[in-house]
Amino acid sequence: MEKTNIIEIAKTKYEKMLVQEKYNVNVAFYIHLKAYHNGVREELLERIEEVFFYAKGVDWKFDSFGIEKSGSRGKDVLGYFIFRTSNVSELKKLFLDYFSDYENALKITCSIAEYQKINEKFFELDV
Repeated sequence: MEKTNIIEIAKTKYEKMLVQEKYNVNVAFYIHLKAYHNGVREELLERIEEVFFYAKGVDWKFDSFGIEKSGSRGKDVLGYFIFRTSNVSELKKLFLDYFSDYENALKITCSIAEYQKINEKFFELDV
C-alpha cells in the first residue's frame, strides 16, 4: 500500500471545501409522544421540516433521526433528532410554534453541546 501524505493545512480546492468550523454546536432532542402509530414518522418529519426547512436564521444540518418505540429502552415513545445549530433562542421559539398544537406530543427535551476543533488534518487516497 502506498504511503498516505497527511497534511495540517488545506491546500487544494477540495481540501479547502472540507475545512470544518472552528466551533460547532450540536443540538439533540427528544419529542416525547403519547402513542406510536403508523403515521407518527411522517407526522414528525413534516413538523421538523416546517420548523427547519422554512425557518429563517437557523442554520442547521441533520445528523440523525429515528423513533424509539415503547419497550425498546423504556416506556416512553420518543422521536429523536440530532443536528447542528447555533441559534438556540430561535430554536425554542420554533419548537413552541410548530409543536404546541401537535396532540401526540407531551414535551420536548433538548441537549446543547458546544465543541471546539482541536485539530484538523487532510489526506487524499487514490482509488
